[in-house]
Amino acid sequence: MLDKIFTWWNGATLGASYDIGRRAGFVGKDEQGNQYFEEKRPSLDGRKRRWVIYHGLAEASRVPPDWHGWLHHTFEEPPTIAPLKKKAFEKPHRPNLTGTIHAYRPPGSLARGGERAPATGDYEAWKPD
Repeated sequence: MLDKIFTWWNGATLGASYDIGRRAGFVGKDEQGNQYFEEKRPSLDGRKRRWVIYHGLAEASRVPPDWHGWLHHTFEEPPTIAPLKKKAFEKPHRPNLTGTIHAYRPPGSLARGGERAPATGDYEAWKPD
């Protein structure tokens, strides 16, 4: 309960949940459990605000491309009504893995447990005079 009051990175705070619940309607949920909402009445500029409440850690790269387009008003209809057509060459969406144990580690990386390839003959180490 205290994390809902004081931390925004573990999902929505109580204040945000109350405000979104009061002003917006539920639109849909993605495969990661993130919930999407749209304002019931348009703002002064004529657009309806859109929100995501993350399931777990609040990381923007966890929003799939189709929902990202809807959130930024690229698509008028949400993916629950008009899903994007997947191309044969597209891979499934993955969040940014930097800083996790699943991050990319190039060959020779110390974090990967490998050894760096030996330097070629054109490298000369700097030596102070």
